[in-house]
Amino acid sequence: MNATRRYDLDWLRVGVFALLIFYHVGMFFVPWGWHLKNDVIYPELRWPMLFVNQWRLPILFVISGMGTYFAYSYRTPGRYALERLGRLGIPLVFGMLVIVPPQVYTERLAAGAFQGSYWEFLAGPAFSGVYPEGNISWHHLWFLPYLLLFSLVLARPFRRLRDRPGRLVGWVRRRLRSPWGWLVFILPLYIYEALMEPFFNVTHALIGDWFALANFGTLFFYGFILTAAGKDFWDFAIRYRGRNLLIGILSFAALLVLWQFPDTALRHFTEAGLKVLNLWTWIFILFGYAAVYLNRPSNLLRYCNRAVYPFYILHQTLTVGIAYFLMDTNLGLPAEFAILSLGTFGGSLLIYHFLIRPLRVLHPLFGLKARKPGKKPAGRLVSE
Repeated sequence: MNATRRYDLDWLRVGVFALLIFYHVGMFFVPWGWHLKNDVIYPELRWPMLFVNQWRLPILFVISGMGTYFAYSYRTPGRYALERLGRLGIPLVFGMLVIVPPQVYTERLAAGAFQGSYWEFLAGPAFSGVYPEGNISWHHLWFLPYLLLFSLVLARPFRRLRDRPGRLVGWVRRRLRSPWGWLVFILPLYIYEALMEPFFNVTHALIGDWFALANFGTLFFYGFILTAAGKDFWDFAIRYRGRNLLIGILSFAALLVLWQFPDTALRHFTEAGLKVLNLWTWIFILFGYAAVYLNRPSNLLRYCNRAVYPFYILHQTLTVGIAYFLMDTNLGLPAEFAILSLGTFGGSLLIYHFLIRPLRVLHPLFGLKARKPGKKPAGRLVSE
């Protein structure tokens, strides 16, 4: 495994999850719906968030598919499925029972839908009904059941594809040997965006979330087959990273212009094309530059790579809790954004470093693999 490890993918995963924290902090200030809203809304903040929002989730599912490919170098489908149930299912159940309820409680307090202590909330309505009408929810942990579903459904097909790459991987390699062959992969994504997205809003509820299931499932599959293509994929991403950067900038600029026009059928189909081109291009940009500059181990990476999963599980509860006390302070965007960001990162770090990290009994609850005595592993991708 050490011979095939991609440290650049580890850095990308850490970086994208860090962006997720900033993104959720930003949700407190923009006009879009979220669990709590600041007393003053800052519409201009949505523009950088729109840029990040185009590719932050897609690249996570691609990286997860890549991790699955590496994991199959030493796992059977059955072992892999059982491990996925443990590393995704246990944190999900724990999160829904322990981590998410404080968010729902805070939201109900802010809306005037509940009055009383948190313990009264737990003893009463905390586990009655499904959110948003009720209070049972996985909130920001929605990524886990989607990833678990894709992992279980594709376990055996991925094993067969890993053992016998055959025509599919050969076809992928040929596409990546052409300067523009990579664009063929956006065709399914375009169909989803143009023909499914208008009818199936993203709900993160899993059941009935057909656009998200098709879109993210395809990206997860892409991650696997791109990694199976091996050197052809990495060579392509590195060689064309400068060109792709230009395409990425221009495609997002075109989206900014297009969003100023009225919503018509022509705009919708044009927007769908620009969206999938933009997200696919930025994914390749990030892979290309990371492969050049980040594909090396470090002690910082070892620490961050192990901490990132607990940070992901913890962060939004801290963000919502701090935001509740900032809602009516009128401190201004810079001060409030800094307090929320530092409080979320700092709180997550303290809880991880001084509580989760030393107490091995907590490791399964936060998706951490058991360490072998005397060994310092470099950490694993979320899908390994």
